[in-house]
Amino acid sequence: MESADIRIRKATADDAGLLAGLGARTFRETFGLDNTQADMDAYLAGAFSDAIQARELSDPGTIFLIASVEGVAVGYAKLRLGAAPLSITGECPVEIVRFYSDRPWIGHGVGSALMHACMSHAVTRSCDVIWLDVWERNGHAISFYERKGFGVVGEQEFVLGSDIQHDLLMARRLRTASEEISNG
Repeated sequence: MESADIRIRKATADDAGLLAGLGARTFRETFGLDNTQADMDAYLAGAFSDAIQARELSDPGTIFLIASVEGVAVGYAKLRLGAAPLSITGECPVEIVRFYSDRPWIGHGVGSALMHACMSHAVTRSCDVIWLDVWERNGHAISFYERKGFGVVGEQEFVLGSDIQHDLLMARRLRTASEEISNG
């Protein structure tokens, strides 16, 4: 597929509604077919409301990066500085809490541009490890993260409504990422 002219910017307080809508849509696209409507609605109400996004945007330990093409948001990443599960060792870990590309934009370089920006922000903050969790049934995402240098370091349960699902914990050291960023 052809790459697009992707712009990455840091979200502002005015982006709460945009993040809520894009996050809910991409989350539903990922998990919707395998979960009940009631479970999806319950989870989305507690995770993607405008008010929740506004509160998260005001947290100094959280960074939202928005990817856009021709002024239209096509993906975003939420980074959080802080602790990691015991299976992930690092002095200054950073978590990719959310990492979404709008479905029509998958394969156009949005994910790669967002990942590069995530690693750049982590390196700027002297983080040594970047980690995330990914739904074990999302083979496309797992493959993408593996291509970006992440490896599976554990598992954890994920509760979605009335269902317990499993996530893979994936991580990578950032000394390699900083070299990668320096080399383009």
